[in-house]
Amino acid sequence: MTSNSRPNWTVLNPPLRGAQSKKMLLQLAKDLTGASKLRTPEEKSERFEQIRQAFISAVEKSRYQEATALLAAGLVIADIAIQGWSLRVKKGNLEVHPPSASTEGHAQEKERIRQQELVKRNSQLKQPSVVRFLKSMEQVRLHEGRFVSIFTVMRDGRDLARSLEDARGVTSADRHAALARAIDPYLEFIPSGSATCQQTGLRLMDIWRYFRHTWSNQYMSVPGRSMQFLVRDRAAPNHPVMGICALSSPIMQIRERDDWIGWNPDVFLERVKTAPTAKLARWLKRSLDESIRQIYVADLVEDAVLTGREIAFPNEEVIASLEKEGEKRRRMHHRFVQRRDHKSRKSVGDVDGDAHWQERARTHLFRSKRALTLAALLRARLRVRAAFGRKASRETLKRLAASKDGQDAIRAVLRKAKADRVGISMADISVCGAVQPYNAILGGKLVAMLATSPEVVGEYRRRYKNAESEIASSMAGRPIVRSPHLVLLGTTSLYGIGSSQYNRIRIPCEKLEGEAGTEIRYLELGHSESFGTSQYSEETIDALTSYVQQVEGGVRVNSIFGEGVSPKLRKVRQGLDLLNLPSSLLLQHHRRRIVYGIPLINNLSDYLIGADSSPHYLYPLRSGSVASDGIADWWRERWLIKRIESDDVLAEVRRHALVQPMRHGARVSIPGVVDQEPLFQRA
Repeated sequence: MTSNSRPNWTVLNPPLRGAQSKKMLLQLAKDLTGASKLRTPEEKSERFEQIRQAFISAVEKSRYQEATALLAAGLVIADIAIQGWSLRVKKGNLEVHPPSASTEGHAQEKERIRQQELVKRNSQLKQPSVVRFLKSMEQVRLHEGRFVSIFTVMRDGRDLARSLEDARGVTSADRHAALARAIDPYLEFIPSGSATCQQTGLRLMDIWRYFRHTWSNQYMSVPGRSMQFLVRDRAAPNHPVMGICALSSPIMQIRERDDWIGWNPDVFLERVKTAPTAKLARWLKRSLDESIRQIYVADLVEDAVLTGREIAFPNEEVIASLEKEGEKRRRMHHRFVQRRDHKSRKSVGDVDGDAHWQERARTHLFRSKRALTLAALLRARLRVRAAFGRKASRETLKRLAASKDGQDAIRAVLRKAKADRVGISMADISVCGAVQPYNAILGGKLVAMLATSPEVVGEYRRRYKNAESEIASSMAGRPIVRSPHLVLLGTTSLYGIGSSQYNRIRIPCEKLEGEAGTEIRYLELGHSESFGTSQYSEETIDALTSYVQQVEGGVRVNSIFGEGVSPKLRKVRQGLDLLNLPSSLLLQHHRRRIVYGIPLINNLSDYLIGADSSPHYLYPLRSGSVASDGIADWWRERWLIKRIESDDVLAEVRRHALVQPMRHGARVSIPGVVDQEPLFQRA
């Protein structure tokens, strides 16, 4: 068992019976402890990687019966050591201590977290496939009669500094126009992986990916929907890239965000108890009826699990039957599932829509989900009917909320309402930042502000207006297309102690042809739990998964869309638990982050539960690119005009010159590579 031998130190005791296996694990810990004492982050990173690879090689060459457990445990220990955990061997036991936040100030704490991120990022940049990609982007090629490369879409800092100095030198009345001539941002969306840049012929997605590799954390693809775009500067030749941004499917569960929206069941129940309304009562009954209608039941009726009348007039017996069926099918899914059985069709025209989704609905996974969801909703229908009778009113809603069974019914409807909205009406800003030399002049704030533009909302709607919902369609046995009204953006800071990029962002809506006196703001909602899997490499997760599948009784966790929240988290947790390692401790990455919410409508709570059918935007969506120009204009007025008064800022901008040897800050530097100079000719 795991126990605390003394305050703040935890003993790790994985199930290794062989003396040689235990010896190898303890030696790994000693080697990692020695590496942690090296002077520079670069030295530490290189030594950590050497130790890690030597351990993997030694385990693979061994013929230990418990090699799978040894490899998984060793990689977990290596990953947490790389992330700054302290290790020590005492009396033959391995003990660990989580990293502590720096007590020396915000700058030191940010640097601590940055160094943790750089370990995995630098390891990624050394991968042969990534090195080949970076070199290919820097390689000079011929496009429309001139030589180009990724450097063609970088702005020379000397040119930008001169333009800003010229603007600073004009009278105050003319300065704004001069700044608009120096920097003129616009959005370029990446509609597909094959779309190319007019100025260079390079794929837009490759340009986006190249600059993403300049971030201090590693580049990872995200599941679900993803919409990338570039912010470019038409004021300079070749329209250099100012920054990059991506909107992605939101994280399903964020306590701080859900509390603020009103999705937290306790928060919502308090609202119902203290301020019940007929509108909420009608919403509850309407949402419940519609949710039940959207569940495919033909096979359940065919197999006599329930009848049509029992759906309309449920009882506890049929609810119990559905729950039993759901659990049975869940076990069958874990036992027999094949990933190929759950692949989405390539296009809408591949097969008949209803036939495809009915086939998906009848899989063990979705039959289980349908049975369990229907059981919960029918139980809610039973409670609502008892409280409401023939009328949904303020009084009947108050009566429903007064009992525990009634509260459970309200929770069930709220849970379904959230599931219907979270994937289509919300998006996370998963990537957002400026590219040098624009960082020094607060280009990151500009990118963050442009992410809220009506132009982005419009592009999101165009891109997903015909998209069939994977989960909802598989539950309904027919295509379900929901209106993609993007009404809320969310994001988190990389650091938990403040974000210079997001703080104090306020955009007056009149700048976007919206109502005077209203604003678009990045609202701080609180700090997220320092909990997740980001500290573990894919190699470690694979090793944990292999161990789980080897252990008798290990439940198979599949990376299949629809299985549940975060298959990766479930894989890691289960692997840690079976290794007798404290998952509650080792899933803490000790990097709290600030949670931000950016509402784009003024009826957010009611729209996101479905009580309001239409969103009321803070600005007219028709304004599109004109509104983006208005945001850029406000950024120049609010931030840039003050920033250029600093000689130090302009000196930092000037430093990023497109000259040999190439030291421009927008260039990706490959760790450990000395001779990285490309053949370069400025276009």
